Amino acid sequence: MANAPFTNDAKVKPALGLAEFVALMALMTSLVALSIDAMLPALNQIALDLAITDPQDTHLIVSLFFIGMAFGQLYFGPVSDAKGRRFTIITGLLIFGVGTIVCMFAESLTVLLIGRVIQAFGVSGPRIAALAVIRDQYKGEAMARVMSFIMMVFILVPMLAPSFGQAVLFWFSWQHIFSSFLVIGFLTGIWYFTRQPETLPKHKRIPFSWKQLSISSRYILSNKMVMFYTLAMGFVFGSFLAYISASQTVFQVIYDTGELFPLYFALLAFSIGFASFINGTLVMRLGMRKLCTWAIFGWLGFTTILLIMCLVYDGLPPLNALVSVLFAAFFCIGILFGNLNSMAMQPLGDTAGLGAAIIGSLSSMVSVPVAVFVGSFIDEVMTPIAIGFVGFGVITFLFFWFAERTPTKV
Repeated sequence: MANAPFTNDAKVKPALGLAEFVALMALMTSLVALSIDAMLPALNQIALDLAITDPQDTHLIVSLFFIGMAFGQLYFGPVSDAKGRRFTIITGLLIFGVGTIVCMFAESLTVLLIGRVIQAFGVSGPRIAALAVIRDQYKGEAMARVMSFIMMVFILVPMLAPSFGQAVLFWFSWQHIFSSFLVIGFLTGIWYFTRQPETLPKHKRIPFSWKQLSISSRYILSNKMVMFYTLAMGFVFGSFLAYISASQTVFQVIYDTGELFPLYFALLAFSIGFASFINGTLVMRLGMRKLCTWAIFGWLGFTTILLIMCLVYDGLPPLNALVSVLFAAFFCIGILFGNLNSMAMQPLGDTAGLGAAIIGSLSSMVSVPVAVFVGSFIDEVMTPIAIGFVGFGVITFLFFWFAERTPTKV
């Protein structure tokens, strides 16, 4: 089930110009962030329309999205190698569309959450296959160049998505945010289907095999180093996901920022994006392990400051101080995300394709319960989030420490 590495002559000649290719791939990989962050300004209105009495329940609209992605990655990873990239992308977009329609017409929270899980399962297809399409056509420095352009676009989406959702709400209703997802997904599919040929020829496809899947999965799951890094990633992302899920509550309800919420969200999203952007330069100079060590201690340091501020100010630190500390803490998160994932992937060799799917799925399955647990305590103060940040930060450090002291499995 592994993704076979491509040699120089195995690369498919790009059919699109660089600008069009980057725009198309960036759009497909950004559908995930758009589907999550554009919904944040609508959570209050959804709660009113669907008679949701507990504010914590609306956080599930964000956090349960990652459950769908966890299963979607496991499914579409092997399918992309067995059936080709076009099949995976079009199938994923169709499932995404079905989930979006369910959400549009939902009259209860339960139905809406089912639609969100279906959405997330489907959108995993374009996300996974788009990365494979890039790998099919580019290698080495050319691939790094393309990925850097795509990353620049990818960074902008979480910053702008809440503003997009806010604009739709200003003119229409929360259902129309889902309508916009449907239109964007449809146009993306048409663009891809009409312009981008298949990049995985039939003779290079890897037939699906339950036996090979079982063998590869057992190997990956039995690798303690991989699992420790994956669990570290799951716990730190879980505490961050608790913030994402509750960000609308924090800024619009607790701090009453009103329509300025997208601006505060964009500022903190920029911190993560900026960290991801410069990580490529830092990692070449300092190495992944040193960067991760510094980032974990930085995360623990800044979140401890946040906790102290919460204790001093009865759970409500001044808004400017809160944003400043979170900006620094999220910069550390941006350093951790990519490097922990790379370190988990490093020992896998030829099983890297399936490994990416398993690591992504497992870290999501860990992060969602963490986010739901932390979110269940959020009421009218920031203290539960601060405690969650520090507590799960310590757990992240412990798993990272275990991974660093685990002998490399040959």
